[in-house]
Amino acid sequence: MTTVGLALVKEVAMAAHAPRFLYLRWPFGHALGEPGNVAQQRTVLHDMLSMAVGAQRPGLVIQLPYRWRREVYRPVPDWNTHSQVVVSALAGMKEVE
Repeated sequence: MTTVGLALVKEVAMAAHAPRFLYLRWPFGHALGEPGNVAQQRTVLHDMLSMAVGAQRPGLVIQLPYRWRREVYRPVPDWNTHSQVVVSALAGMKEVE
């Protein structure tokens, strides 16, 4: 089963050697987002699911570009479509290899 972790400290994500990680620079205790900000929380969940489906190999760590309390999050239009943030990050990793 493919797994994706969500980390708030990049060094911890790297040291844990989990198969796939998304990393956010957000306050501790708020890994999915601000309390009550459903669109923000669903965006992060959509990114996690997109990574689970789109990451071709284990060992990947992606930093999500979202800034705490400085973004406007729209509802996820289609849960069957991959997150553009994750698709772009994965494409950039393939070019480097």
